[in-house]
Formats: sequence, C-alpha cells, structure tokens
Amino acid sequence: MSTRPLPLPGLAVVGGGPAGLMAAETARAAGVEVDVFEAKGSVGRKFLIAGKGGLNLTHSLPRPAFDARYRERQEAVAAWLDGFDAHALRDWARGLGIETFVGTSGRVFPVDLKAAPLLRGWVRRLRESGVRFHVQHRWTGFDGQALRFETPDGERAFAAPATVFALGGASWPELGSDGAWVAPFAQAGIDVAPLRPANCGFDIAWTPHFAARFAGTPLKPVVAHWTDVHGAARELQGECVVSRAGIEGSLIYALAADLREAIEREGATTLHLDLVPGRDETALRAALARPRGGRSLGEHLRRQAGIAPVQAGLLVEALGHPLPADPLRLAATLKRLPLRLASPRPIAEAISSAGGVRLEAVDENLMLQGRPGTFVAGEMLDWEAPTGGYLLTACFASGLRAGRGAAAFIASQGSSPPLPSR
Repeated sequence: MSTRPLPLPGLAVVGGGPAGLMAAETARAAGVEVDVFEAKGSVGRKFLIAGKGGLNLTHSLPRPAFDARYRERQEAVAAWLDGFDAHALRDWARGLGIETFVGTSGRVFPVDLKAAPLLRGWVRRLRESGVRFHVQHRWTGFDGQALRFETPDGERAFAAPATVFALGGASWPELGSDGAWVAPFAQAGIDVAPLRPANCGFDIAWTPHFAARFAGTPLKPVVAHWTDVHGAARELQGECVVSRAGIEGSLIYALAADLREAIEREGATTLHLDLVPGRDETALRAALARPRGGRSLGEHLRRQAGIAPVQAGLLVEALGHPLPADPLRLAATLKRLPLRLASPRPIAEAISSAGGVRLEAVDENLMLQGRPGTFVAGEMLDWEAPTGGYLLTACFASGLRAGRGAAAFIASQGSSPPLPSR
C-alpha cells in the first residue's frame, strides 16, 4: 500500500458503539489522547435502534445469578463486571443526567425510556474531554502495525501506540456491525470463532395457510420445554410470536443458544410449548370430553378450554386436518405442542451474534496475545447472553477493561504525547 500512515498521539478506537465509546472515555480519563473511528456518519446507531422501543440498559438481577447469564463464558465476563457492573452502569448514566428505574421484569430502563438523550450527552462529554471523532472511516485491515480505512477522501492509514477494536458482531449489518472485520483478523492470524446468530428466531415449516393467517400473532403466556446443552430438561414461561418463517420473541431468544447448538449437532430440534399453562391436563381432558352437540370442534375448544384461533391453528399444524376429536390427544398436545425447528434465522436478522475473537486469544486486559497494543472489546469477543440488559452491560464492562488496559499499555511504552519543545 502506498498511503503513508499518519501518526496518532495515543489510542485509536475503531468502532463507535457502547464498547468503543466506553474504551475511549476510560482511556481519556487516564490522560491518553484518543481518536475514535466510525464507519457510519455518526456513532451509536445500533444503540439508538436497540433503544427505540425503550432502552433496556441493564438488569437488576443480583450477582452471581447475573454472571450465569453468560453461560460458558461467565467466569471471564464476571471479571469484567467486577470493574463495571449493573450498579456502576446505573451510576454512570446518572452522571449523564439520566435516571433509571427497574421494570416489573427486573429490566432497567432510563426514566424516559429513550436512548438518544443518553447518547447525545455522552458524545458531548467525550468531545468536551478532548476525544476526536472520525466518522465515515471504515476499517479495512492492517497495514503492518498501522490501520487502513476507506473514507470519502480515499484510502487513509493511521498508526497509533495502541488500538481498541469494538466493531460489533454481524447482526443488523445496515447499522455497521456487519462482521467484515473477521477476514482481516483471520488473515492476521487472530483466532476467531465463526459468527453465529444469537437471540434469534427459528424456522418452522408452517403450512402456507397457517403462515398467512397467523404471522405476527402473539402466544402468551406459554411455557417452553426443551433440553439444554448439558442434556438437562428445562422449562421457562414467557411470550413469543408466530412469524411467517417460524417463531421468535423474548422467550425464544432466551433459549436460542441451546436451540441453535442442538440444531448444529442434530440438524434440527424439537421445542415443546404448553399453550395452556394455567390448566391441569386431567381437568382439560375432562372439559374437552364433554358433549359438544352440534358445535364445531373449534367452537368446542374455545368454549371448554379457552383456545384462541392461533392455538387451534397450532393444533392443526401438529395433528393435521381435520383435528381428531379424541380429548386425550387434544389435551396432551395443548400441554406439549411439538415444534420442529429447522434452523436459526439468518444472522443479519438476529439481535446479537455469538462467536468472535476467542477469549483464549486475549489476556486479562483484552489485549491480543500475539499483537501487543491491540485490544478487543464488546460483541467482537466470543461470548453471548440473552436479551434483558445483559448484552449492553457486558459491552460497557469490556470497553472499560480494554480502555484501561490500553491506557496502561501506552504508559508502559512511554508513548504518551511528547512535551512541547522549549
């Protein structure tokens, strides 16, 4: 490459999401000069969209139960949370003038539920502290120790004493996290686990009639029954939504990692739903066994069991048309409706992604083992968590850890900006 790298005085942060901005704030507070590079025209776009229906900032679940939400990576993420947990995140938001509250589900939201005021205040504070922002700078790869970017003015390169990468995963690519960083990282010999959809919906081969009639219809409440990665039988109550392609929603997202891994092992998996969690199966069977006279079976189901059209439709999907009149079989299926999940929805549709730079490839400060001065934070790292505030909390915590580590690295190298000449 012919472009000569421009020297930067301190830390380069590549990626302007929560992890990158927290790394920038932490390093700047330590006295390091910071330049933030963002591919889009403004920072925090995914953060803003994620908060469109109410910004779920974190969760009130106490530790160590909070840590367990990070599954096999809980030990590593717990170390990040030791430096910046849910309480610290709420205090940090308060420092920006954003008060928070705990909702009925335990999730934590800003009082106004909005993401934009928090992001605006944060960026303003970063600018006032001296952080420099370079938007429409898309990172394209390494040039030795330097960083290459595509910009509106052509290709540019920068060399910094240290770099924090916070480029996200591969979900919602239109907002910037498109996973394009995986190839140059792999080419540089960095160990990256394949990116996979997390917090996602799943495909089910609905009949065309059912998909056309019920797509977008909620199922609530229902109880999911499934087998986790350890082979243990599990159940969880929540809400989900029938989609044209299959099923999605908060309950499904909570199980997505187990379901995805079962599909990867077996080619498909079966999830069972209790469509009437408040009804005892024996009593339900007795109710359905009552004479229905001249009523249709659908009307009989509605009157005797409170079965809505979407539930009746699911029975037809499972048992065929016409439905059998056998109350034993109907009651059993209502209590354990089998759903054959063929595959996760595409990663571009997922709320988040699993995979990324393996944690074994970074040290305790999130610096790459084979690349001194290069740190990684946020969803680029190989961890995952369900929705509910856990994703954002770990992004913030990892950003702080990487920013702190980068500041310490720069200080150890004597790379702070030179004093003015006399």
